Amino acid sequence: MRCMSKPPQHDVDESALEVSTPKTWAAGIPGVLVSLDRAVGQMGVGRTVKTLRLLNQREGFDCPGCAWPEPQGHRKMAEFCENGAKAVAEEATKRRIGRAFFAEHSIGSLRTKTDYWLGQQGRLTEPVVLRPGATHYEPIGWDAAFTLIAEELKALPSPDEAIFYTSGRTSNEAAFLYQLLVRSFGTNNLPDCSNMCHESSGSALNETIGIGKGSVSIKDFELADLLVVVGQNPGTNHPRMLSALEDAKKNGARIIAVNPLPEAGLMRFKNPQNVSGVVGRGTALSDEFVQIKVGGDQALFQAVGHLLLQWDKVDKDFVGTKTHGFETYAESLRELDWDRVLTATGLTREQITKVAGMFVDSKRTIVCWAMGLTQHKHSVPTIREIANVMFLRGMIGKPGAGLCPVRGHSNVQGDRTMGIYEKMPERFLEALETEFGISVPRKHGFDTVDAINAMRHGRGKVFIAMGGNFVSATPDTPVTEKALEQCSLTVHVSTKLNRSHVVHGRTALILPALGRTESDVQHSGEQFVTVEDSMSVVHRSRGRLTPASDQLLSEVSIVCRLARKVLGDAHPVAWEEFEKDYDVIREHIARVVPGCTDYNARVRQPDGFVLPHPPRDSQEFATATGKANFTANELTVIDVPEGRLLMQTLRSHDQYNTTIYGLDDRYRGVKDGRRVVFVNPDDVKALGFTDGQMVDIVSEWKDDPTGVFERRAEAFRIVAYPTARGCAATYFPEANPLVPLDSKADISGTPTSKSVIVRLEAAG
Repeated sequence: MRCMSKPPQHDVDESALEVSTPKTWAAGIPGVLVSLDRAVGQMGVGRTVKTLRLLNQREGFDCPGCAWPEPQGHRKMAEFCENGAKAVAEEATKRRIGRAFFAEHSIGSLRTKTDYWLGQQGRLTEPVVLRPGATHYEPIGWDAAFTLIAEELKALPSPDEAIFYTSGRTSNEAAFLYQLLVRSFGTNNLPDCSNMCHESSGSALNETIGIGKGSVSIKDFELADLLVVVGQNPGTNHPRMLSALEDAKKNGARIIAVNPLPEAGLMRFKNPQNVSGVVGRGTALSDEFVQIKVGGDQALFQAVGHLLLQWDKVDKDFVGTKTHGFETYAESLRELDWDRVLTATGLTREQITKVAGMFVDSKRTIVCWAMGLTQHKHSVPTIREIANVMFLRGMIGKPGAGLCPVRGHSNVQGDRTMGIYEKMPERFLEALETEFGISVPRKHGFDTVDAINAMRHGRGKVFIAMGGNFVSATPDTPVTEKALEQCSLTVHVSTKLNRSHVVHGRTALILPALGRTESDVQHSGEQFVTVEDSMSVVHRSRGRLTPASDQLLSEVSIVCRLARKVLGDAHPVAWEEFEKDYDVIREHIARVVPGCTDYNARVRQPDGFVLPHPPRDSQEFATATGKANFTANELTVIDVPEGRLLMQTLRSHDQYNTTIYGLDDRYRGVKDGRRVVFVNPDDVKALGFTDGQMVDIVSEWKDDPTGVFERRAEAFRIVAYPTARGCAATYFPEANPLVPLDSKADISGTPTSKSVIVRLEAAG
């Protein structure tokens, strides 16, 4: 295990539960000073000013961080948050990695470095290759790199032995072309980061409302009476969401926060664009903090549904005309085992009753959630239960109400819309064939877990990643690393160095791409790309900075040039024309992707356009029944043996996804380190440990009746923290080795990173 040189420090006080989410450089706001200091340190003063004033603006570029939408209409001068500023600083840094760096650092020495160190070395500037048996990456020309990849792909006995991964930051244009290349090659092996985060949301929503996307707009937050934020930490993961919650609160909305940890942003929000955020205490957000046990959300929403039925607080018109399966659902909840509910949730019956009453009192309710719900074995039933409660109250397809899965990566929703999915529906595949005169495969491809297993067992031999940090994003780190090492070729399209570049196949390539902040000039002139946010709004993004190197190619160029090498000049798709002019790509998207008619014109509107969403727009449901589907779900209560804890992985405030900006977590009081485990003080004492003690974390997983399998992560510092009793929390990717690869959600296949049974052992 990679260990810190010294243990992290910890100092929690009341101010640690009050978050300042900066959106301007207001003096005296700690978050602003942190982000400004980081930005200037990476970019310099002039570049910082130029870059941040374009962030999330109509004529600028979309934040490479989260997928929270920009407001429609007026935008503030500083339309970004602290972590958005950090994300831009990381990409627009002046630091560079050239051939001298790789000559100095062997692959062996790079493997000993931390993820943080690797990410801080700067932008990649030219393609490099690690040849079989070599100890160092060395430069390679673009044409030679594409030729090498094409030769490896063509040598495969079957196209299904190639795996094409996609990160959520890929633009719509690049994603559309990437899936077109992959399917033209002959496989649907298109795993992506959705498989590891909101796949459970898509699975549940497609079944219940007929579309795997949320049903609300940013405007709905201003109209809501009740906002329920479940399994989500907006203060760290979606900071601009706090402004929407604050606006809703000022309009009279009530907010319920359901989470095992009392996350800072949900307790109180200091908005520096308001006077009260600068000199006052800010806005108290949550009216009710529901400190639920990890994995207890299904039980909570079953209990709420049971009470609504018992009290006859049902929207009978909506249920009678728009839904299917109500009687079966109602019968399943006629009797409720309250003892099991209270065991699963760790709550009192009185608090659950109070929460149900708040649903009754609301005429317009929005329920939001993130990965606190999606990464359990029973995640899909949990989200179905949320849908059930919303159906009971008629909260679909009306202003100020709806379902809101909050996506955590800038264009992850857009990538799926564009076809990055291992099992796209038949109508999409037929449209591709009609549009381009090609034949595409129908056999479903590998998702992320399937892809790792395929590489482990020799059924996946070439791995190509369009962005991302696959090794650090996936579960069961040692297993994933060994899987990649079985490949004949690993290829990563990247902007910066990361852990995945030092875990490689027999041959490895790193292909440096333009970042979202950089200008993209092609044969027809300066280009823009498009992205889709969490609420189905498609809009432009145009980088303005001079590229970090004249050796960089856009993701579109990389896909087009690789396609020409792999598929040959006789292939009917006009790859060369796509690279010259991205409008040509969008003309084809308009004819293939549902809802994208007249794409080029509509995306040039000031705020882009909103994709159709039948449940939201007209209360129509493209399900098997043609209606919103109630479901009856067996209650899951996670059995945690005596002396064990139920652990979830989460982010530090100083990171975004796998990118680590620094070693502090200001909101949780952690300084200068990441190997910490948050445990309730009473559990620390009961288990025989002390606050600050160094421990190893051992996960226990029983995959069949024959035994329990263990995984170990060494040298974590216990932090006594007010999380729910019986629960623990650790940062990823440090804790990813504890998550078994084959422990995944039913139906969606998402790794169960939020429900890992662990025990603590004294280190050493």
